[in-house]
Amino acid sequence: MKQKTIGTKQLILSGLFIAFGIILPMCFHLLNMGGPVFLPMHIPVLIAGFLLGPVCGAIVGVITPILSGLLTSMPPILPTMPIMALELCGYGLISGIVFSKTNKIYVSLISAMVVGRIFALVGAFIASVTFAPDINPMMYIVTAITTAVPGMVIQLIFIPILIKFLVSNSEISKSLAS
Repeated sequence: MKQKTIGTKQLILSGLFIAFGIILPMCFHLLNMGGPVFLPMHIPVLIAGFLLGPVCGAIVGVITPILSGLLTSMPPILPTMPIMALELCGYGLISGIVFSKTNKIYVSLISAMVVGRIFALVGAFIASVTFAPDINPMMYIVTAITTAVPGMVIQLIFIPILIKFLVSNSEISKSLAS
């Protein structure tokens, strides 16, 4: 089985998606539009999974909240950042895997959104038994989901439009593939 390596373009684009994942939430917070409601950090991670594949998507998903937490305190280092790193890892990983296997945008997006929340549940459970005993993992996820409905709607509307555009543009697709 041939092992696929991460190319220079994928590495550069991963860095770009990480930067977007840090800057976009800052813009939302400047406009008093809460991150937990609109999920601006999730968008670049999901797109990275679609366009760069599961490995880069997962890496972008882990690194983005860690760097953002360290640089901007969003998300808070404890307990949210480690939980979010797992959640976004799931988003990038699953959007990349499902899209590469099916080429179906909505199936990939919804799968990533569901599995990402499962990753967050696992992260919240780990946090509850290690450094944050006050966290109830199920309540953490239920609250996160109910708070994030506007962000999920944004993802379901705009990510497919953007992915269709980027994938149908042959120059962009060729550039991302190499």
